[in-house]
Amino acid sequence: MKLTIKSPEGKIIEKTVEEGVSCAQLIKHLSFAFPLLACKVNHHYERLNAPITQDAEIELFDLRNSYANMSYQNTLLLLYLKAIRDVTGEDTTVHIANSISKGIFTTIHHSEMARDTLIVKIEKRMRDLVQADLPILQTKKSRDALLNDIDKHDAWQHESRIIQTAYDVRGAFVSTLDDTQHLFYQYLLPSTGYLYAFDLHAYRRGIVLRFPHPANPLIVPPFEEQNLLYEAFSEEKTWEKLMHIQEVSDLNERILSDDAKNMILLSEALHEKKIADIAKEIHDKAKKIVLIAGPSSSGKTSFAKRLCIQLQVLGLNPLYLGTDDYFINRNDLPLQEDGTKDFEALSAVDVDLFTEQMNALLRHEVVDLPTYNFIKGKKEYGQRITQLHDDQLIVIEGIHGLNPELTKGIDDKEKFKIYISPLTQLTIDRYHRIPTTDARMLRRIVRDYRTRNVSAADTIASWYSVRKGEEKNIFPYNGEADVFFNSSCIYELAVLKKYAEPLLKRISYESDQYAEAQRMLRFLDFFVTIQDDSCIANNSIIREFIGGSIIAS
Repeated sequence: MKLTIKSPEGKIIEKTVEEGVSCAQLIKHLSFAFPLLACKVNHHYERLNAPITQDAEIELFDLRNSYANMSYQNTLLLLYLKAIRDVTGEDTTVHIANSISKGIFTTIHHSEMARDTLIVKIEKRMRDLVQADLPILQTKKSRDALLNDIDKHDAWQHESRIIQTAYDVRGAFVSTLDDTQHLFYQYLLPSTGYLYAFDLHAYRRGIVLRFPHPANPLIVPPFEEQNLLYEAFSEEKTWEKLMHIQEVSDLNERILSDDAKNMILLSEALHEKKIADIAKEIHDKAKKIVLIAGPSSSGKTSFAKRLCIQLQVLGLNPLYLGTDDYFINRNDLPLQEDGTKDFEALSAVDVDLFTEQMNALLRHEVVDLPTYNFIKGKKEYGQRITQLHDDQLIVIEGIHGLNPELTKGIDDKEKFKIYISPLTQLTIDRYHRIPTTDARMLRRIVRDYRTRNVSAADTIASWYSVRKGEEKNIFPYNGEADVFFNSSCIYELAVLKKYAEPLLKRISYESDQYAEAQRMLRFLDFFVTIQDDSCIANNSIIREFIGGSIIAS
């Protein structure tokens, strides 16, 4: 067999091997910068130890790849569940909640042991199991076969609810580690020995299961307190309880019972109340500069404009600005590694001009605000000559809004900082969370196609670069925020499915993005589609993506 192997760094290796060799066997004889965790064989994601039976193009991935990252996390989760079973017994209830501090927040309902003692025992058991390098078996079963077998497996009773409510789910992998068996929906690593780095950290009322980050795939990063993020997730959990929706199966049941309209209206009402609460806090603290930042497809524009309306309700008259108008001239922009202009670096912003003009506005001076001409690649003047009045404040949206370097020349007592992101607490089931980045990518796929005629393949291809920029320019500064706004709508993936699914299905088998498109389609299978979305308000954040918004262009 002839194999063409592409390394994570893009190096091409040609090999002739015997039929039946696996990627796991191949990589033992090759050298790479980081441990390899996933592979594509002829454009399909495949398990590392699956035999290759024909000539193939193979692509290898380490933790920097999203699929490999999730394979590592899910395999670690199976190990975690096995260790908990061994330490506490079979009846212990475990909930996998959300991401926090580059890990996963979990809760264990076990009253017979102090949490610190429990953590020590579980982590030791996990490390013992890794040292033993136990095999992890996966058997693919169809939806019908799983439904027929539910009564035979007590552990599947809860996990099977998603299969019972989501008719598009085609099946799952029955994944077995020794005496522990759970359902998973993607390939896991072949054995426990692949789990080279992790730790457990006590946090609030739970335990954070931690693992390496793509920025440095070899080590678990230091733990960082993220109190505002924790509170935002807790608030989302409260909202979900109000709507009696905590898992996707609950959402599906509401849609199937023709109750989607009431669910959508309540979700939107909760958003409006939160925005009004933030506006009142700004008003009561007499802040003059509101800075809004968040990752791609968070709904920053819709949120900022809705916030402006709520501020007007309180008698304030906001001046809405974007930091994009303060870009330096295109010829002077910094370059990325690939030689393209970097619009996302802070050095792309004329910070000195920004600081000078914001302070001048605060002094009630007349200011000639720039407008950036993206065609000519330079700032233009004379179109927005502005003076701030006593009843006005400035609302600024931009990716660097929370970076202290942007506003270091402005008095801190004038600033109010808001971080916005869709932070869903909704889970697929007790053991499978919904990654925020997947929800954001689906939003972007739908909006890019609708507003720019950009294909889903091109959006997926650019996503790694988008995420890399967020890790550098946005996420490190979310701790600067005074308030987190959670822009997630509990119903949104059931709505986005109608728009994203046909775009993903257009990606051809030959495309480099085919495997990722297939992964996203399988993710969407968990959701019953909301076909009629006419009841979604025209100022909803979701309208920014699916169309019909009266406030976001």
